[in-house]
Amino acid sequence: MDSTMSLIDIINKFKEYYLFLSGKWKIILLFSLLGGFVAFTVSYFSKPRYFSYLTYALEDEKSSASLGGALGIASSLGIDLGTSVGGAFGSANLMELMHSRNLIEKTLLSEVKINNKKKLLANYFIEVEGYSEKWEKNKDLNKQIFNAGQNRESFSRLQDSVLSMISSKIDKDQLSIFQKDKKVSIGTIQMASVSEIFAKLFTEKLVEVVSAFYIETKSKKSKINVSILQRQTDSIRNELDKAINGVALANDATYNLNPALNIKRTPSARRQVDVQANTAILTQLVANLELAKVTLRKETPLIQVIDYPIYPLKKEKIGKIVSTLSGLLIAFFLCSFYFIIIKLVKDLIKF
Repeated sequence: MDSTMSLIDIINKFKEYYLFLSGKWKIILLFSLLGGFVAFTVSYFSKPRYFSYLTYALEDEKSSASLGGALGIASSLGIDLGTSVGGAFGSANLMELMHSRNLIEKTLLSEVKINNKKKLLANYFIEVEGYSEKWEKNKDLNKQIFNAGQNRESFSRLQDSVLSMISSKIDKDQLSIFQKDKKVSIGTIQMASVSEIFAKLFTEKLVEVVSAFYIETKSKKSKINVSILQRQTDSIRNELDKAINGVALANDATYNLNPALNIKRTPSARRQVDVQANTAILTQLVANLELAKVTLRKETPLIQVIDYPIYPLKKEKIGKIVSTLSGLLIAFFLCSFYFIIIKLVKDLIKF
């Protein structure tokens, strides 16, 4: 009996609230229409977003096994060819690297050609995002904020602030780096922008900047090693040339020498020893230099681009009908919920 009464009470309560909301139908309808109008207006004036996609593959770090034999021999001889593990630039870490403030800023300060005019991406971003119009009244901001070739360390506080704001907005709202399948080392860079041109150019420049950063950082030790070996090889080669010339001069000086005067052959013999020693050293250095060059080539580059973004880019914009209906429904439920809360508070006060 109690459960039957409870069910009846619930039904009566629903009727009570239904009648209460029916009495407010004009306000609810007005508020719903207002929500639909606002949503329609936003959809009408909002700019479409373009999506640029670039897929890349990471160099397989295990591929160095093909060089294992040569590198093992070099290592057993105590020769350091500058090889590096490169774990810091693995798949997951590389994605975080692309989100780094430093590399995004370097990308923004890159110069590109747009409509046959050279522009910095940062200045173009300010233009296409509408910041130029917002900053018209500001004398400091109403101009070309960043200049090509300007040293990053010489930036003013205003330039630092604007660049930081732009890079933060791109990182949080527009840039996404992800892997569709974690089993493969293929990643995707997605860039969203109200400008089709900016989305494409930024994506391509970001890959260039990250690749350059990798080459400069990861292969730095190998480059230094190649440079040192190259200088040593050139030096020994010069010494060998001098020793060979010395042998020739000594032989000329002792031409038709009396066989009983062997002491006169000493300079020539010494020079020949120098030639043999320098030849052995040069042979070893050349072998080490070639191994070091192979190691350097193996490490460069890290990123192999598979698909570049091409025009036309994917375009997304919320339709006016969908946006209007969504605004109507959201406003309707919000207004109804507001009146229900008021009704609940009044009922509680009565008790």
